[in-house]
Amino acid sequence: MSVAPAPAPAGAQAVVAAWHSVECLIAVAAFGFIAVVLIVDVAGRELLTPIYRAFDIQGSAGVFAAQKMCVYALVIGSFCGVGVATATGSHLLPRIGFGWVSKEFAPTMDRIADLVSGLFFVGVAWFGWVYVESSMQAGLRAQAFDMPIWPIQLAIPLGFLSAAVRYFFFAAWPALRPLPPEFQE
Repeated sequence: MSVAPAPAPAGAQAVVAAWHSVECLIAVAAFGFIAVVLIVDVAGRELLTPIYRAFDIQGSAGVFAAQKMCVYALVIGSFCGVGVATATGSHLLPRIGFGWVSKEFAPTMDRIADLVSGLFFVGVAWFGWVYVESSMQAGLRAQAFDMPIWPIQLAIPLGFLSAAVRYFFFAAWPALRPLPPEFQE
């Protein structure tokens, strides 16, 4: 018989809920942006460009640097998705080691696993920051826009840091942890 974890403080629940909403909003905006830009780009190139040619107008009706903008939006949306997947329990979960410890120790093992996962993601976030910092120091710029690339790359360590902090919340308050996928339906 397993005992349900004690409820998390209302403040922690509110922070996690707001945080999840913001990450979902950013991810949906990024992927929505990609969809709109690609549709407008393809429609412009395939529908309007032939009309331009028919009237001997120079140029293309596609969106300037559409593919580059979409790649940048993909980076932002994807790394927000790391936090969203962690919050919803929809990330990949290897089943190695499940059942090695008796069920009475499962809650303790879950907290240890959350702590270890949080530490792992802090390490990955640090490497992500090293990558961003190297871009800053090298003065790398986004192609076609002549702007620094590091603000877009910042999504990488922030996405991993989001997952890390969320795992620390799960370790502190197990009630915040999402149900495993097999129990969500």
